Amino acid sequence: MSKTRHMHQRMSQRGITERMVEIVSDFGISQGDKCILDKKNIDALLKKMDRFRKDIVKVRDKGGLIVVEADDVHITAYNVDSYDRRKNSARV
Repeated sequence: MSKTRHMHQRMSQRGITERMVEIVSDFGISQGDKCILDKKNIDALLKKMDRFRKDIVKVRDKGGLIVVEADDVHITAYNVDSYDRRKNSARV
């Protein structure tokens, strides 16, 4: 989104970066023509991010996951390194 000269001046005066504006636009709550990201919403967002990070670390610790899906239906899920067709085909 483009910014007015006024916006650039105020951002510079107030120490507000482009990235901060993007974050508010992405995660703030719209109220009319304003987008607000206050302390309460920031704390809630940080809590969600902490849970998300924890879950991502669990997936990494498993070595990654594969989810098989078709027509918006999850069919199965397994660890990335849990099955090697080449190893199992020698037994048959």
